[in-house]
Order: sequence, then structure tokens, then C-alpha cells
Amino acid sequence: MTGSRSLAEQAAERLAELTGIERHDAVVVLGSGWGPAADSFGEPVAAFPMTEVPGFLAPVAEGHRGTIASYDVDGTATLVLSGRTHLYEGHGLRPVVHGVRAAAAAGCRLALLTNANGSLHPDLEIGQAVLVRDHLDLTGSSPVEGALRSEELRVDLTDCWSARLRSLARALDPSLAEATYAWLPGPHYETLAEAEWVRRIGGDVLGMSTVPEAVAGRECGMEVLGLSTVTAVEGQDSGIDPSEVVAVAERTAAGMGPLLAGLVREGTAP
Repeated sequence: MTGSRSLAEQAAERLAELTGIERHDAVVVLGSGWGPAADSFGEPVAAFPMTEVPGFLAPVAEGHRGTIASYDVDGTATLVLSGRTHLYEGHGLRPVVHGVRAAAAAGCRLALLTNANGSLHPDLEIGQAVLVRDHLDLTGSSPVEGALRSEELRVDLTDCWSARLRSLARALDPSLAEATYAWLPGPHYETLAEAEWVRRIGGDVLGMSTVPEAVAGRECGMEVLGLSTVTAVEGQDSGIDPSEVVAVAERTAAGMGPLLAGLVREGTAP
């Protein structure tokens, strides 16, 4: 963990150099197809490829732009990470959570995490965005590392997904439903039996990201909110088209941008 935190501090120093801003207040991670949401933040103060910052890898998943931008959202210095690294890429968990840890080292105490999901319930429609109420980690992994005796490693996840931020989100958009997000390793999609199993154990939607970032964010003392776009319905014989997943997320993302900007403003207000 020491090396991981050192790399996060190096990244924070580089972010300050590239943006001209010593500290940021909030970070927004834009997952598959969520890139258009960034337009609601206005013109960036600075923007550059992720790979210009220590510890960041170029995203390989479709619909991930691979850029970092800094915005002034009504006085709130906000980092927007357009893309992420996934566990299935084979680099381990440290690069997966590096963006969140770097943002925390840069001063961020608010993390808004977005992704695309497959729905396990017919009442959650394609193109609909849902709030992550809770999660199931079905990968058997954790970004928290070290000796079990360390108090620092006892990360309480009972409040992982901020009730305060979810309340703010519903006030801004009363139509938002809530869902439990199940994290599976991927990169393959689930079998019909696996989708049914996840539904039976309490999952409402499932995907291949976000949960480790949320855990790392809580480890760093950040307040975390998740927004997930339904891009497919699991458990159907028709299968899933990865390109359509991104296309659906992109169509939804532009409309969700104002909500993200509003959450940055309201969520960081004193």
C-alpha cells in the first residue's frame, strides 16, 4: 500500500502542475459511454491524456476517452476522469483504483462514479440511469491491502454509497430509482444461469467496474455516489452487443450531465 499511496501523491503533484490548481474538491469518473456528460461542466481549465500523469494507464474499453480535465464548477475545482482501467485487463487492482486515490491525494473529498450496467429486472428500462444504493463484490478481491491488525484497513462499507448524496440526487431528479450493483470480473458477459443467480442473491444490475473505486474512495475518506446506466437486459437469449451498450450510454449521458454538475455544486456546498 505504501508504494500505491506514493504513486498517488506523485500523480497529485503532476495534476497540480498540469492544471495550475493546487487542490481539487471533487472527482467525477465517466465510465462506458458517459463522455458526453462532461459537456455540462463548461469549458475545461485544462485537459490532457491520462497517460501524462504517473500511474495512469490508457483505457482499452470501448467508450472510454482516456482524458483528464479540470473544471471550475461554480467555484468547485473538479477533476473529470473520462475512462478507467478494469480488473479484467490483467494489471491488478492498483491501476484500477489509482484514479480515485490520486484524486484523494489531490484534495478531493467527493467522488461521483458512473458506469454502464446490465439490468436484472424488467422494470429497469434500457437508457434509464439508476443510483447505486449498495453493491455485491463477486470478484473475491479488494483494493485494501496490508496487515489485518492495522486500524487503517478496517474500512466500514455499511455507508459506502452516501445516503446524503443519494438524497441530493433524488432532489435534483425525483425520477431516479435505486439499485444494488453487482461487480463481476468480466470481460465476458454472464451466462443465463449466472444472471439468474445474481438476481436471486440481491443484485438489481451488474457490471465490471466501479466497486473497487468506491471501496478505495471510502478508504481515503471520500464521500461516494454511483450513477449507472441500464444498457442491456441480462438473462435473455438475444445476447448483448458491446457497441450498443456504449451507444445507449452515450445517448443517456448528455442528459445526465446537468445532474452530475448539480451534485458537484450541492455536494460540496458548506
